[in-house]
Amino acid sequence: MNLPLVAGTVSTFLFTASMLPMLLKAARTKDLSSYSLGNLLLANIANAVHSLYVFSLPPGPIWLLHGTYVLASAMMLSWWLRYRHAPGNPAQPAATEGFRSTEEVLAA
Repeated sequence: MNLPLVAGTVSTFLFTASMLPMLLKAARTKDLSSYSLGNLLLANIANAVHSLYVFSLPPGPIWLLHGTYVLASAMMLSWWLRYRHAPGNPAQPAATEGFRSTEEVLAA
């Protein structure tokens, strides 16, 4: 193995390991309130577009690294959509919580 391939392999494993605590916590708690839908959508769109480039390269550590990003982003988006209104999940407030209705604003 040459130095760039070793560096790519090591960094792939380090980046993958750095994502695991986030994914495990999100799966365990179902609390994704600190993530925005816009950010998760943008990350998934960017990963889809970037896939055109990455998978045109010869197979290597970059494929594994990018595949990890694709999988993690897709999981986070699907969990965000699935658990945003999960019963008994106080960390995911309803979309209108904290906002006043039109009647309340006009009555003030």
